[in-house]
Amino acid sequence: MSGQKPALKSGGSPQSRFQVDLVTEAASTASGERGAPGPASSDGSKPPEESKGRFRVVGFLDPGGLGSAMDIGLPPDVSHNGDTVKSDSVSLHSTGTGQTHISDSHSNTYYMRTFGHNTIDAVPNIDFYRQTAAPFGEKLTRPSLSELHDELDKEPFEEGLANGEEPTAAEEAAAMAAKEAKGGSVKFGWVTGVLIRCMLNIWGVMLFIRMSWIVGQAGVGLTIAIISMATLVTTITGLSTSAIATNGFVRGGGAYYLISRSLGPEFGGSIGLIFAFANAVAVAMYVVGFAETVVELLNDVDALMTDELNDIRIVGTLTVILLLGISVAGMEWEAKAQIVLLVILLGAIANYFIGTFIPMESKEPKGFFGYNTAILLENMGPDFREDETFFSVFAIFFPAATGILAGANISGDLADPQSAIPKGTLLAILITGVTYVAVAFSTGACIVRDATGDHNDTVSDTVNCTDAACTLGYDFSICREGGCQYGLMNDFQVMSLVSGFGPLITAGIFSATLSSALASLVSAPKVFQALCKDNIYPGLGMFAKGYGKNNEPLRGYVLTFCIGLAFILIAELNIIAPIISNFFLASYALINFSVFHASLANSPGWRPSFKYYNKWVSLAGAVLCCVVMFVINWWAALVTLLIVLALYIYVSYKKPDVNWGSSTQALIYNQALTHTLHLTGVEDHVKNFRPQCLVLTGYPNSRPALLHLVHSFTKNVGLMVCGHVRTVSRRPNFKELAQDHARCQRWLHKKRIKAFYTPVLSDSLRHGTQFLLQATGLGRLKPNTLVMGFKNNWSDGEMRDVEIYVNTIHDAFDLQFGVVILRLQDGLDISHIQGQDELLSSQEKPAGVKEVVVVVTKDSDSDSCPSKTTSNQSSPLILRGEGLGLEERKKERKKERKKERQSNKKRNKEKKTKSPLSLADQRLLENSQQFKKKQGKGTIDVWWLFDDGGLTLLIPYLLTNKKKWGDCRIRVFIGGKINRIDHDRRAMATLLSRFRIDFSDINVLGDINTKPKKHNKLSFKELIEPYRLKEDDMEQEAAERLKAQEPWRITDNELELYKAKTNRQIRLNELLKEHSSTAKLIVMSMPLARKGTVSSSLYMCWLETLSKDLPPLLLVRGNHQSVLTFYS
Repeated sequence: MSGQKPALKSGGSPQSRFQVDLVTEAASTASGERGAPGPASSDGSKPPEESKGRFRVVGFLDPGGLGSAMDIGLPPDVSHNGDTVKSDSVSLHSTGTGQTHISDSHSNTYYMRTFGHNTIDAVPNIDFYRQTAAPFGEKLTRPSLSELHDELDKEPFEEGLANGEEPTAAEEAAAMAAKEAKGGSVKFGWVTGVLIRCMLNIWGVMLFIRMSWIVGQAGVGLTIAIISMATLVTTITGLSTSAIATNGFVRGGGAYYLISRSLGPEFGGSIGLIFAFANAVAVAMYVVGFAETVVELLNDVDALMTDELNDIRIVGTLTVILLLGISVAGMEWEAKAQIVLLVILLGAIANYFIGTFIPMESKEPKGFFGYNTAILLENMGPDFREDETFFSVFAIFFPAATGILAGANISGDLADPQSAIPKGTLLAILITGVTYVAVAFSTGACIVRDATGDHNDTVSDTVNCTDAACTLGYDFSICREGGCQYGLMNDFQVMSLVSGFGPLITAGIFSATLSSALASLVSAPKVFQALCKDNIYPGLGMFAKGYGKNNEPLRGYVLTFCIGLAFILIAELNIIAPIISNFFLASYALINFSVFHASLANSPGWRPSFKYYNKWVSLAGAVLCCVVMFVINWWAALVTLLIVLALYIYVSYKKPDVNWGSSTQALIYNQALTHTLHLTGVEDHVKNFRPQCLVLTGYPNSRPALLHLVHSFTKNVGLMVCGHVRTVSRRPNFKELAQDHARCQRWLHKKRIKAFYTPVLSDSLRHGTQFLLQATGLGRLKPNTLVMGFKNNWSDGEMRDVEIYVNTIHDAFDLQFGVVILRLQDGLDISHIQGQDELLSSQEKPAGVKEVVVVVTKDSDSDSCPSKTTSNQSSPLILRGEGLGLEERKKERKKERKKERQSNKKRNKEKKTKSPLSLADQRLLENSQQFKKKQGKGTIDVWWLFDDGGLTLLIPYLLTNKKKWGDCRIRVFIGGKINRIDHDRRAMATLLSRFRIDFSDINVLGDINTKPKKHNKLSFKELIEPYRLKEDDMEQEAAERLKAQEPWRITDNELELYKAKTNRQIRLNELLKEHSSTAKLIVMSMPLARKGTVSSSLYMCWLETLSKDLPPLLLVRGNHQSVLTFYS
């Protein structure tokens, strides 16, 4: 029995919706041990050989489809679930006769498999969280909730590995071999990728030719303070960089990537551009520094080619061409060149320190005496000369401390950026900081500030000679008058003098300049490429293309070369140098601010694995960077800030279509939540009343006139929610609902309509509106006014719909909402004309996503593996590949855009070939856009007949405050007595002036209660005739039964009771036609119908009679709570 394959069948049915196929390991061995025949399938056929014992799902258990255990022939005490088809102690076997047997199955390999191989539900897997390709082919995507929870489709699914089925060792080896055959990209560790680059960049020319001068000016004590301040800034920035770099996977782009993904595209885009430019110009700075040293050497041996300036240009050009060649050769060659340069640089530094311990008499006249306490004490304090100050000396030194982002800038070429950037950057800052302090201390302890270089300047007068050199037998007091060429203050090449082998210091200077130039030449294109890939600035896309296995930005290299060469040929870098230093500092400031901002936003996504940071320390670091910018050069700092601000404003205006989950978004959410909660604790006040409208638009583009009119008076004033009641008779597809919601919200955003779209599923308009009225909103951000379109076709449809419509109005009043109804004579709904093509096109799908799903076979006797490949969104997905790279995704997007253009052309052709619209539809379409355009000069007529709290007056006032309605004037119409017209007009004028509402005219209507014209009364009688109960013509019992069945019927008693109100509606329509037939908009008090007394059909007849044959009419009824006040 245990050798048989368990299969599950509906009792007696030839096919089953569910089948589990278990392939046992060493089946023949197992059967041999048990003395049972070899395994056979239920139909007697032999199973295919499977040595791996894999679990293959060839059908899914559908509890809804299978019903209870009894429905499929199971004993009532055997249960099952949707993940597996076995209980913990039993297995289900079919004998092929329709009967099901239970047997012990612990011997089966089903229980020997790893958990997750036997379920459709996915176990946690890192590949589910990737954004790039998984190591072996397709990116894994976990099954969606709907794929696990929804009913199964009957179509076969795509082929793919079942959840948890890893490739075999042979398959993995083959995949790795294929990858190696293609040639994998070169990735660097933390030493070669970050530590070496940062050290080479920080150990610049400053170490060899300016450090001694700084010690001479500021003294050992203040020099160490200067180094400490600079190191403090770079250390804080290093800590912040480490925090950002360990908060998720870091791609290429360095400082730009870190800032843009933290603060968003506005800051990232502005900094990325100037940071890339700064690195490009830095290439020129370092190369010119190298060329100057070479030209000095040529000048010493009288070997100048032309003159000094042109020689600098020639040497600089040749050097930058050589560096470009190394860079283009690939990162591997560049890394090797950096290592060679590091060895030379370390040799030069070691050479200097060795030299300090080898004092020579020949060097003493030039100021070098070896380590001496007297010299150290003399050099401990400052001796600022030539108008230098502490801050000017600090400004000269600080650029030497920059370069800490050299490793982060090639983040895309690091094997493990999250680990490499923190370790390499911080260790480089420590090593270089200690080196600078050691050099400062040694120079201050070995070399005097001034020396003549003359062997004859020995001590002759011990009374006047008080310098440290005097105790060592030399008198350099003549240097106080100036003119000396040696010593800390006068000789920039003093380190060559001190060193054991002078030419090695020159080699160190060459190494420092070339390594920094090479690092900048590599950094600039990498950062610029990442910026171009994100398409922040249009027109730069061509520089995003990469070449070769390392995706090298060759075009970026050429651009950087051109920029560098241009500045080398200018050869005047004294003006541009401070701006470049400030560009780097601006980047550091924003990196520090990014950490502060992300910590302040308190987003759950901000959880860096590097814990040694503090948001307040990062904020202090950002402030320090800004201070240092102004200390170095105040005008350069202003220029930098203006450039950053200009680029920020540009990117903000362009609004790039990116969503990186920045801390800016997190902080906006935090602030919105905090303010919403704070607002909830504040009582409403009449002065702060705003119309917050729930507008029953359906799809937002279905009723544009309603949407645009309401948006006109709620924009930047109050809340607007586009409610959509979707009546469904079948089981709703919530996935489609969510997709529609996203599309509609995007459509509103695209059309710049400040509103929210909120759909609900319901069985009727009334119930759906009840849901919206009760549940829409958050705290005080909650609608208080229901806005609807008038039901123009009410008399043509079913009266049940009219009953629902009127009851919806009643519900709004019951919930203390104001109600606004808009009527256009041609109607509002244009969805039958333009459809939903623009809003709800085809289902959207991210570019580069390929779907691979597990097959479900319906053949109950099949043991074959999944074979068919289909694409079905609602099928149970197990794997979904998102394994396309950037270029492939771009190609996919281009294809999609091309298809979209073709479909649009096709649609336009179809529109042209279709029969032209009817005149009624043309008029409807034209009128639907009337509130979108600017309204010319005209009037908004306000018929404020009943006091509803002031909403009828507030809406037109808000409209006239908008640009579109600015040329319209408010005319107010009120009811009054014929003999008190002047008094009533003055009273209303006083009230309006106290409300501070401008008006052009007030009309008091004294003839509202005059009887309407006879033909209008006859028209009303004809209108209500089909809806009358006519109880006098039938038995009382029959009349009561009919009224109960059709509550919308109008009784004779009801007509008599509301005769005066009926005549008023007829008369008001006559007056409206007389006074307001040319108005741009009529805003009128809406008549009320008492619940349970006025039938829905009579109420609709009132509204129809009141509003027919008029310009756009807005019927308004507030909730009778004051919304206007004249108190301050």
